[in-house]
Amino acid sequence: MAEAAWVLDPPAPGVPVAVLPGVTRLTAPNPSVFTGPGTNTYLVGSERLVAIDPGPDDPGHVTAIVAAAAGRLAAVVVTHTHPDHAPGAAALGEATGARVLGFGARDGFEPDGTLGEGSVVDLGDIPLLAIHTPGHASNHLCYLVEVGGGRALFSGDHIMGGSTVVIGPPDGDMAAYLASLERLLGLDPAVTVIAPGHGPLLPDPAGVINGYINHRLAREAAVVSSLDARGEARIEEIVADVYTDVPEALHPIARFSVWAHLRKLRDEGRARSADPDDMTAVWAKV
Repeated sequence: MAEAAWVLDPPAPGVPVAVLPGVTRLTAPNPSVFTGPGTNTYLVGSERLVAIDPGPDDPGHVTAIVAAAAGRLAAVVVTHTHPDHAPGAAALGEATGARVLGFGARDGFEPDGTLGEGSVVDLGDIPLLAIHTPGHASNHLCYLVEVGGGRALFSGDHIMGGSTVVIGPPDGDMAAYLASLERLLGLDPAVTVIAPGHGPLLPDPAGVINGYINHRLAREAAVVSSLDARGEARIEEIVADVYTDVPEALHPIARFSVWAHLRKLRDEGRARSADPDDMTAVWAKV
């Protein structure tokens, strides 16, 4: 789910595009304010393939993946169970016999096997290493792959190409999200390219991740300033103060990230609310 407006031209849906050595991308026909150009499905490998994020349960997209895999699909993995990433897994697994894998059963997603921190998916030619990256979703996984002499990170919705990310409580957690971003910065060897769930490849991982962290901390500081100025405020009022650089049409989406920031500040003893689980509650600075 995106926070900022997208400025990307959507690629032709369902058309296989080689984006890295041993990696082909197909984009689902689901462009929107939440998904940008659409959900990216990646096929990793050559003779035995792993599909990352089959996308929505769209018959045309599933058919396009099956055609591009050409009988070579061994596994389907998802980064998380949001409706633009995981629902196509069941149909794709049924059509190809591939094993369906993910963090666990949720939101209608029923995997054949589960993955977690440190799991290795070695059913294809190129192994995938799972990294648990909660924040956008508590069950979010990124996948590290050694390709072309470097390290690619398949980031799902943890990092996007062309937008920042909405963190929507209660499952979304801002503190966990920032910690997951910091962890990716500390990977050794470092990531050399990010293949996001939405948008184009990102060739400067450290720059992108630092930009995400700085963006979130700047938003947090603006939330604190809004509370300082108002004394008490509801989320809609804080959004109006903080998101002056975002069209008002997107302010309803921004409410979720402001809520996540407020809950983080509450956990740190820096903000308070009588009901932090209610998006309509009043907040104040401590």
